[in-house]
Amino acid sequence: MPLNRTPEPFSHFDWLFEAKWDGFRCLAYIEHVRCRLVSRNGNEFKSVPALNVSLLLECRAKRAALDGEIVCLDRKGNSQFRNLLFRRGEPRLYAFDLLSCNGEDLRYFALAERKHRLRGVVADEAERLLYCDHIEERGETSIPAGM
Repeated sequence: MPLNRTPEPFSHFDWLFEAKWDGFRCLAYIEHVRCRLVSRNGNEFKSVPALNVSLLLECRAKRAALDGEIVCLDRKGNSQFRNLLFRRGEPRLYAFDLLSCNGEDLRYFALAERKHRLRGVVADEAERLLYCDHIEERGETSIPAGM
């Protein structure tokens, strides 16, 4: 979903709030022995082959469609777009949504349920496939980097 800006932080009982990562938005399609990273415009990211391999190894699902952001992180866990742009760091995928898993279409499930299932497919010891956590209801709460 596209981002919407509001003039002030807010809270709402129906909302989940996530950190905004500074990188390239993409869909990651994991299919048995192949991983494709596709931009919003439908272009395939081919300049990050090591990330594709890592996602295959670190995702616990055999087939999945993940929505996320390709980022490079600094020592503090903050995304550094220039490092990503000029290939000065290790690209990672911060996954914030699971659209399908092992043949099951999850797009019509509640976001909280999809994020719960996403947590299950991201290995705890993963280095390149990262789970983008969230805060429920309290939008004024600051979200620390690497949450």
